[in-house]
Amino acid sequence: MRTSVVKCSVAAAALGLLGASSCLAYTPAPPPKAVDMGPFTQSAGNPTITVTVAMKLQNLDAAEALMQRLATPGDPLEGKFLTLAQVQEQFGPTPAEVQKMISMLSAGGATVQRTSTTTLSVTAPAATLEKMFQTSIHKFAMPASGKTPAYTFRAATSTAVVPAAISSGVQGVLGFSDAPVYHTNLSRMADTVGGAAVERTSAAPQGKGTTLASKFGDLTVLDFNGLYDVNPLLDEGITGAGRTIGIVTLASFTPDDAFVYWKSLGLKVNPNRISIVNVDGGPGAPSDNSGSDETTIDVEQSGGIAPGANIIVYQAPNTNQGFVDVFAKAVDDNIVDTMSTSFGQAEAFNDLALGGPVTDPFNGEMVSSLQAMHQEFVIAALLGQSLSAAAGDCGAFDTVGVFGVGEGFTDPLVVDYPGSDSALTSAGGTTLPGMQSFSTPSGTVTVNNRVERVWGWDYLEPLCQAEGITNLFTCGIFSVGTGGGVSSFFPITAIQAGLRGIELSPPGQAFIETNVTPQQVIFTAPANAANRNVPDVEFNADPETGYMVIYTSDGTDFAKGQDTIMGFGGTSFVGPQLDGVTALLSEKARRRLGLLTVPLYALERLGFSHGREPVLHPISSGDNWFFQGHHGYSPAGGLGTLDVFNFSRVLAPSRF
Repeated sequence: MRTSVVKCSVAAAALGLLGASSCLAYTPAPPPKAVDMGPFTQSAGNPTITVTVAMKLQNLDAAEALMQRLATPGDPLEGKFLTLAQVQEQFGPTPAEVQKMISMLSAGGATVQRTSTTTLSVTAPAATLEKMFQTSIHKFAMPASGKTPAYTFRAATSTAVVPAAISSGVQGVLGFSDAPVYHTNLSRMADTVGGAAVERTSAAPQGKGTTLASKFGDLTVLDFNGLYDVNPLLDEGITGAGRTIGIVTLASFTPDDAFVYWKSLGLKVNPNRISIVNVDGGPGAPSDNSGSDETTIDVEQSGGIAPGANIIVYQAPNTNQGFVDVFAKAVDDNIVDTMSTSFGQAEAFNDLALGGPVTDPFNGEMVSSLQAMHQEFVIAALLGQSLSAAAGDCGAFDTVGVFGVGEGFTDPLVVDYPGSDSALTSAGGTTLPGMQSFSTPSGTVTVNNRVERVWGWDYLEPLCQAEGITNLFTCGIFSVGTGGGVSSFFPITAIQAGLRGIELSPPGQAFIETNVTPQQVIFTAPANAANRNVPDVEFNADPETGYMVIYTSDGTDFAKGQDTIMGFGGTSFVGPQLDGVTALLSEKARRRLGLLTVPLYALERLGFSHGREPVLHPISSGDNWFFQGHHGYSPAGGLGTLDVFNFSRVLAPSRF
């Protein structure tokens, strides 16, 4: 087995867990502060830049209500999804509003182009845009940290002010900042625990009543198909034929990796099935540092589960603007039937994570991008497109992935975005049942998980104890596990309201910088709020019971070139797996499915998590370091794992 590490950071090294999880793999703890290099127009010669003006939908509440009805089994509107023209007519900004915005921005000296239902591309010299939106753009330098080299970026020093004459129709302005924002949700098997090397001496995976063909760390989509009852669909000849899968990503990849992966499993696929669409110039060349392994896995997993489907990879630069623009493109193209993304960030802290100028994380571009992307997801659901996103790999404490554990900041309960959005399906993770044996300097440690459980690495505590480590922070296993909890931004919808197990937001959750005097309260989460709970459904995501991939590395984190690498996991697997599953379900149902959470929660209310042919298998064991799995819904196990074949029988025909 290869023991290469992924994106090792100073924080991960200090905690003794090298390259094991994206939860500890991106920036040092505490993160470095960006250095203000002065006005951008002076340092860069007033170059031309492009920002995105996100326009508001009309009557968003009505659009959200309709997206739910269109996916509700038995509703007269079920399956009667809108065309893009109908969406624009009923909910888009009016032609008069759009023309007014274009005319005003053009008169100010910008070149303006409408790029989607809700976005305008506005290009002008930086000084012109500063004047137009009453802000100042500075250049910042980010010091090197861990394996991340130093880089520079630009950002506005204050929130952009939209001209009053058009402000009522504008959601926000994105693109003053071109800093990288989002990270992958990939994890790796632990190489060390508490500084001590760990080797696996045996692994005895167990499926649901059957033994898997592969060992832990070497699973493939074929094992997934057996675990979650996909094979009966494939036996019927359902392969995703006639369906198109979308992968929305912020890193490019090497397409040959996917074809080699599928061929190695004996899957017959169309050699021309993959198309690539670059948005905003694309993310650049493939590289380990950018997250190309993530995109590779997304394509391999989704396309392997649905070998007959076509795949479009929409890729953009890793910025707030890029993420909004790439979703706007994918949705408005209206070609894909289902799409997923595995990139994310702690819901409240995108700007703060950069050490940038915006103190309030719910201010400036962050809140604008949340609102703008939510609109895109609503449009997608109205069109019948199904979206899924990784729930995160840092348990209930998503800020740990950026700021580490107790390194100058508190660790509040925070969920990952966009997995927390109420207009998509949040993909959480489990640990498969079976025996795991580890060889440590102190001897052999055996862990036996008797049932499939919520993925949380607290079950590895015996490894820490074997090394005499009682502090789980020091051991390095906290808070690795499936994301889950209560959103601070999105209110609960009728889909979840009143369901047993849905929780209010816990009180006393504040993100505080503690190594300054006086201590700085950066963000206080709402207490006891009736907000969106995540995740929705789960599949295996624990790298200790994880997967193999075929990936071409540029030599940063792995040996350079194409190789088979073992021991991958993370909720990054679950999103694209759900993507592929949805393509199969859509083919069998002979239509698009829209927002999958609608029928899933309806089935839970009707008792389809028990009986002879359950659609959902509750995950009642384990936790994500705060929330406990239990029968019914929980913000750790979600609704449970999905029985794909039984779900397909309910959806086609979808009457129950």
